[in-house]
Amino acid sequence: MSLIKSISGIRGTIGGKPGDSLTPIDIVKFTSAFGDWISKHSDTKKMVVGRDARLSGEMVNSLVCGTLVGLGFEVIDLGFSTTPTVEMAVVREKAAGGIILTASHNPKQWNALKLLNSDGEFISGEAGEEVLRLAEAQTTVFAEVDKLGKIVHKSSYEQHHIDEILALALVDVKAIKAKNYRILVDAVNSTGGLFVPKLLYALGVKEVVEVNCEPTGKFAHNPEPLPENLGSVAADVKHHKCDLGIVVDPDVDRLALINEDGSFFGEEYTLVAVADYILKSLPEAERKKATTVSNLSSTRALRDVTEKHGGTYHTAAVGEVNVVTKMKEVNAIIGGEGNGGVIFPELHYGRDALVGIALFLTHLAKFGNLPSILRSSYPNYFISKNKIDLSPETDIDNLLLRMKEKYAKQPLNTVDGLKIEFDKEWVHLRKSNTEPIIRIYSESESEATANHLANKIISDIKAILKG
Repeated sequence: MSLIKSISGIRGTIGGKPGDSLTPIDIVKFTSAFGDWISKHSDTKKMVVGRDARLSGEMVNSLVCGTLVGLGFEVIDLGFSTTPTVEMAVVREKAAGGIILTASHNPKQWNALKLLNSDGEFISGEAGEEVLRLAEAQTTVFAEVDKLGKIVHKSSYEQHHIDEILALALVDVKAIKAKNYRILVDAVNSTGGLFVPKLLYALGVKEVVEVNCEPTGKFAHNPEPLPENLGSVAADVKHHKCDLGIVVDPDVDRLALINEDGSFFGEEYTLVAVADYILKSLPEAERKKATTVSNLSSTRALRDVTEKHGGTYHTAAVGEVNVVTKMKEVNAIIGGEGNGGVIFPELHYGRDALVGIALFLTHLAKFGNLPSILRSSYPNYFISKNKIDLSPETDIDNLLLRMKEKYAKQPLNTVDGLKIEFDKEWVHLRKSNTEPIIRIYSESESEATANHLANKIISDIKAILKG
């Protein structure tokens, strides 16, 4: 059993003992703390709640909504929803905050409370620390009977989200419709099965082949949209002779694409393709002033594409809240993470697979060729993902400092762990906040070289430890 308390929310497995996993007692405890924090920072007693389709969702939703009512909140319950839809609803409802009930790509035994501020964005690290302190203090005072809140059910936000996407200037329904696309969708039996096909038909797609689109919460495969989990889906794309395959995770903030031949577009390249389209859509003078952002562990291809168009690329620490902060700082026109997370600020500051789909399809339609050909037009990089297990007493900060000294002659970035650059290759070392390990990401134009870089760094770390 697991319970992970972080600044952005509470995540854990269902069942077990309080404090060891996400039990009803823990759900009420942390919901109370967040409601308490919201009450201290806002005069508005309104909160938006939405959930994915996982099996524990109804139980968790009842506990969260009931607790908020007990604190005197008006709860706008969206029911089945997506992470980006809840984010947008918070702003439209002028709510004080929101809670998304989803463990994202985690397996079915997991669930989580993801916490949003009044801007519909994940709360800051400082706010998260305060919520955790309030949870441990357990000093929350609940409302008396005459001041209890209420629950208002709203199902209109699915359509609102789609309408807002269709209204974007860079979404061209006419161009998409002219291609008569046949597209396969795998929504891993969660809420993407309700949202994605509806969006595609609204965009003018001729036919949608639905796979795992019933929101039963019984995930048909590992819900993380990685190639190793999508072999059967890729085969289905070829079997049904589809022009494209679309895969989303349970809360629809990550977008993975499959080419017409069953090959993978690559989740790292979802953001690259969308950024390419947005940048080339700008007038030349604006293109040269444009900025893009991704986290330190994302592919260099975004930098290459940005600079090809004359723009400027920036990096951020890993984590959506860090990417959003950097995007606002540099006024980025597009940003996100290499896990298929597209953040398009013209719509809202949150990873959104739905807007990613609309922008990508417009790009593909105007490109006028197959997805596999579009993919081949981008720089080809390979990322190797590894980790090294350490003993609990290892001073990881000192270890990273020693590595920094060893590679002092290389370009270095210490915003989030240590990133070492070697021309167009790089290695990123990050320590885990929950276990004694260092995650090691490396990228090169050659898969063998990316693996070699990772192994070299692991060897260096082991040598330092022995020394």
